[in-house]
Amino acid sequence: MIVSGKILVAQSGGPTAVINQTLAGIVLEARRFTQITKVYGALRGVEGIVNEDFLDLTQETSHNLEQVALTPSSALLSSRVKPDSKYCHEIFKVLKAHDIRYFFYIGGNDSADTARIVNEEAKAAKYNLRVIHVPKTIDNDLMLNDHTPGYGSAARFVTQAFMGVNLDVRALPGVYIGVVMGRHAGFLTASSAIARKYDEDGPHLIYLPERVFNLDQFLQDVKEVYDRYGFCIIAVSEGIADASGRPIVTSITREVERDAHGNVSLSGNCALGELLTDQIKEKLNIPRVRSDTFGYLQRSFFNCVSDIDQHEAREVGERAVQMAMWNDLDGSVTIKRTGNYSVDYVLEDFKDIAAQTRYMPDEFINEAGNNVTDAFKLYVRPLLGSGLQQPSWLRAPRVPKLIKNN
Repeated sequence: MIVSGKILVAQSGGPTAVINQTLAGIVLEARRFTQITKVYGALRGVEGIVNEDFLDLTQETSHNLEQVALTPSSALLSSRVKPDSKYCHEIFKVLKAHDIRYFFYIGGNDSADTARIVNEEAKAAKYNLRVIHVPKTIDNDLMLNDHTPGYGSAARFVTQAFMGVNLDVRALPGVYIGVVMGRHAGFLTASSAIARKYDEDGPHLIYLPERVFNLDQFLQDVKEVYDRYGFCIIAVSEGIADASGRPIVTSITREVERDAHGNVSLSGNCALGELLTDQIKEKLNIPRVRSDTFGYLQRSFFNCVSDIDQHEAREVGERAVQMAMWNDLDGSVTIKRTGNYSVDYVLEDFKDIAAQTRYMPDEFINEAGNNVTDAFKLYVRPLLGSGLQQPSWLRAPRVPKLIKNN
């Protein structure tokens, strides 16, 4: 039964290049329904909800919403707060006070858990509230999803960055390490493999959190590639860990910064890249070794957006509203792949998404654990979108030497 009332939408966690497409999709689709009296947006996620810090998006122009949709990062701002049951009870009190009947929360697995608890609060109070979790995360680690909005654009950035690295390191040979986001899942780091065009192109080595990282084996891998090509390009996930599950980055410092969820902060420093750089210089005696930590760059890089990611992020917001309004259901919207290439949107139970992590499947990682397979490349390529240009090398023949050969 469609209930008259207000809609509230909020964004959570790390920004993406297309999260505002989802916001626009929700707002514009919701304004089509006469039963919706107002469309509110909460500033800074759940913090904005408990503080009643709302924007009346009913009064936002469609033109400006479309401009915002093309803008990276979270237009409603974001929050890293992970609500417990008590916090969610306060959220529900605010929703009830403002006659919110439809709550859309755009975020990752922790956001799905928040949506689940708020939904349970409403049911216990016999308050008619539809709650929909709408997916987003560049980590691509939501259960039951083939992929998540935000991942394709971030993967496109990583791919293009390594294309540039290939050209740079080929011109001035050495060893290069690019540290990419990915605490537990290596999907984003793995996307660097699409940067390869020629046999000598890197990244030659790719290390993911799904496999145990062994420093001695790493050094041996680097030496083999360097001896073969005269240079070596490496992509490594920030979350690589040893056999005990301890993040490699913690092996070089006793005091580690932790976020609101108790996780070791991996993206806020260059420690991992520097550690691996120092080890290569010291153990392999290679003089020119450089590293970069991509950090926030890959999340909201302007004008580096996958059109597939953009379209799906918009549609997932529209579908969320339709599922709540037409089907009168609660749950988490998921993206399923059909055909080659198309997608469908299915509403799943909160509990199957909330507070869980999806990892890279075994068939996507090579046996040695230092690269990806062709199966992964086939999986990820459509998500990067169209118009992905690739660099070219000079292929003219060499001129015979006249002096040095004598």
